[in-house]
Amino acid sequence: MNQILDAILASDTSPQDFAALPVPESYRAVTVHKDEAEMFAGLTTREKDPRKSLHVEEVPVPELGPGEALVAVMASSVNYNSVWTSIFEPVSTFAFLERYGKLSPLGKRHDLPYHVIGSDLAGVVLRTGPGVNAWRPGDEVVAHCLSVELESADGHNDTMLDPEQRIWGFETNFGGLAEIALVKSNQLMPKPRHLSWEEAAAPGLVNSTAYRQLVSRNGAGMKQGDNVLIWGASGGLGSYATQFALAGGANPICVVSSEQKAEICRRMGAEAIIDRSAEGYKFWKDEHHQDQREWKRFGKRIRELTGGEDVDIVFEHPGRETFGASVYVTRKGGTIVTCASTSGYNHEYDNRYLWMSLKRIVGSHFANYREAWEANRLVAKGKIHPTLSKTYALADTGQAAYDVHRNLHQGKVGVLCLAPEEGMGVRDEEMRAEHIDAINRFRNV
Repeated sequence: MNQILDAILASDTSPQDFAALPVPESYRAVTVHKDEAEMFAGLTTREKDPRKSLHVEEVPVPELGPGEALVAVMASSVNYNSVWTSIFEPVSTFAFLERYGKLSPLGKRHDLPYHVIGSDLAGVVLRTGPGVNAWRPGDEVVAHCLSVELESADGHNDTMLDPEQRIWGFETNFGGLAEIALVKSNQLMPKPRHLSWEEAAAPGLVNSTAYRQLVSRNGAGMKQGDNVLIWGASGGLGSYATQFALAGGANPICVVSSEQKAEICRRMGAEAIIDRSAEGYKFWKDEHHQDQREWKRFGKRIRELTGGEDVDIVFEHPGRETFGASVYVTRKGGTIVTCASTSGYNHEYDNRYLWMSLKRIVGSHFANYREAWEANRLVAKGKIHPTLSKTYALADTGQAAYDVHRNLHQGKVGVLCLAPEEGMGVRDEEMRAEHIDAINRFRNV
């Protein structure tokens, strides 16, 4: 790996030089183990500790197949799916790997007693398999996490509808929290030149997810002037949704849980902010009953911030805790678009407020290649910025995942893989200087 790193850090390494580099037999990776899938049995979700389940160990380099690429990973990041994998919820990811292993001989590579996790990367292409023409060794890239086979007609209008659609590093093996990753070549996109490795790795999953959920016609189809309620507006997903709303001429109503997080939203340019902790919103009376008076109080507060208007779009991802309120406060004919359920998967809401007011609930999951490409293009153009707040070493990924699990973080948490230190990999210093305050705003809180 030292030879590979030296080639990346050198300024004069050619594509031919990268192609001639020997690929090592093994590499360091963050894994979970199949024989530990029951280690947290009997514990509550909060009690499960990723630091106990995540391992950093040497694993063999996987076989490279057609249409694939091996990437030397300079940096990655932690997403909620990394947390779910580490605590084996809602199911062990080894069920996904076993299912993938039955698909084909190449799929069988993924069915192993360990799972290399991670759904983001920034790095350098080392090798490409047969049939790859758009990328070559030495290309600096980021990767989105959509893995598809596209052998069914169902996926050719929207690749997210492919029956064999999977999230790389979550439902596949050989993910990005490692020194080397295996990806399909149609996951690759150009690395934004003004960003460091860890900054470029941070947007991938959440930026693309927020783009499809909020901007794309496959999601809410946000337009200028829309009032957009964004839960967790300073978090990994919400921070990108807030930026998309502002960049697209919409009005974000940012819901946060502290004054510190409210200040982050102000730094992004948002003005309408609700600190749900300070204002004491409790949408559930107890485990089984929601409090409609709190929905109404919440709706009144939103109208105070919007000049008397209800929200056109709700950007939903907390799930059970907030979903009833989300449906209630959406305007007549509005849209609740949901991509996750971090507080619980069983959503409850009063259907009268949905059907009688002609509202829509839209499910949104990650993004297709075009949506991911557009989201990355906006980052590369300096229209949307990474929300990286802290970076860990690969050996400390367990702590990084713990911080995300316990909501101790702001924005995104990065992980250095091969990169020896932060701040490396910047190719356009002039553009970086132009946007440096926005790039650092989550670090400076």
